[in-house]
Amino acid sequence: MVRSLFDEFRAFAFKGNVVDMAVGVIIGAAFGKIVDSLVKNILMPVISLLIPGEQGYVGWKAVVGTKEIPYGLFLGEVVNFLIVAFALYVFMIKFLGFLTSQKKQEAASPPVPVISEEQKLLREIRDLLAARR
Repeated sequence: MVRSLFDEFRAFAFKGNVVDMAVGVIIGAAFGKIVDSLVKNILMPVISLLIPGEQGYVGWKAVVGTKEIPYGLFLGEVVNFLIVAFALYVFMIKFLGFLTSQKKQEAASPPVPVISEEQKLLREIRDLLAARR
């Protein structure tokens, strides 16, 4: 049993799709780190030059009573997300043509009509009447 479980796992883990997906995840994580560094070390400091503050965007905080809300960090993460989302869009849609190929496949294959029970019975009756003639 253990042997067959191991064989099944090995067949699953080393299929082309799983290995490709793992490589994609690793490259995606590395790309995420690069974008994170770009946002934190280049873009947000440039933005903080335009909007002066003591510590740059990290120091952008709203104070409500005795609590501080660090909205500058949040804005940095939003910029980070937008860059990653845009890069994924360009790669998946424009470079790979992912959605356009799916739309072409959907347009090429006409939808299969759904036949109700009444329609099936009417067809059987029609065929029986045609067979009697």
